[in-house]
Amino acid sequence: MIQDISFGKLDNQFKNIEITDNDVVVCFRGRSVLVNKNTEGASCLPRWSQVREWSKDWGHWIDAPVIYGFNLQDVNYFIWMGIAEETEDETFNFETVTDIRNMLHKDIYFGLMTAWHIYTWYKSNQYCGICGAKTRHDSKERMMRCDGCNNLIFPRIAPAVIIGLTDGDRLMMSMYANNTTKRYGLLAGFIEVGETAEEAVAREVMEEVGLKVKNIRYYKSQPWGIAGNLSLGYFCDLDGDDKVTLDTNELACADWHHRSEMDMIDDGISLTREMMVTFKNGKEPK
Repeated sequence: MIQDISFGKLDNQFKNIEITDNDVVVCFRGRSVLVNKNTEGASCLPRWSQVREWSKDWGHWIDAPVIYGFNLQDVNYFIWMGIAEETEDETFNFETVTDIRNMLHKDIYFGLMTAWHIYTWYKSNQYCGICGAKTRHDSKERMMRCDGCNNLIFPRIAPAVIIGLTDGDRLMMSMYANNTTKRYGLLAGFIEVGETAEEAVAREVMEEVGLKVKNIRYYKSQPWGIAGNLSLGYFCDLDGDDKVTLDTNELACADWHHRSEMDMIDDGISLTREMMVTFKNGKEPK
């Protein structure tokens, strides 16, 4: 797929090509990304020649595959599958995927989330789940192949719903339990086996805040590679009583907020934030 985005074209179709010195390499360590601390924007992500030089004293980096990720604005991005040493120097350090969000153009960040999705899928499927044999990456498409039983493993995408629950000029906003980020979001959850997205909306609202909904309408979708999701945004209306019964295992709080009192701005990245600002401005689908 070639997708038009504001920064350029994102071509995420797999290509069986060799890496070159000037290609960008995304290197993960846990949920952190290697960056060049002396540069800003897209250039803070290292090129292959820099990664090779930086890791030349390690014993294991040579054996780790570097796989093609995507092409963004005519630049090839590869993903290094090695495990980085616990070392940093005057040039490189690791930034969390949350912190680097503020360092990169939003389209580069979306590319980075795609890289994370591929990275975690690849790491989780080194062995066949059917026969246990070692798998290998296919040479023609993004797929892990088991030569032992011919099992074909494609990247998994988990569909989830983001829910803008409204009651006239009020929007239900919540915070997750046990989350260090003290910032309001919307009700959300994964779609379960055998249910539609609309059924998931109604179920998640009932489970998390004990409320009934009606007039469920689709807004838009967004890939969210950090969690391996395809997020589907929906607005819906309160049906009946507005008294919240909070699921404290999932949420720290859930409250009604009048659109005139909402002060957030669209960050250009999060579908959740876009939906909140859309409601604030009175532009949600009716």
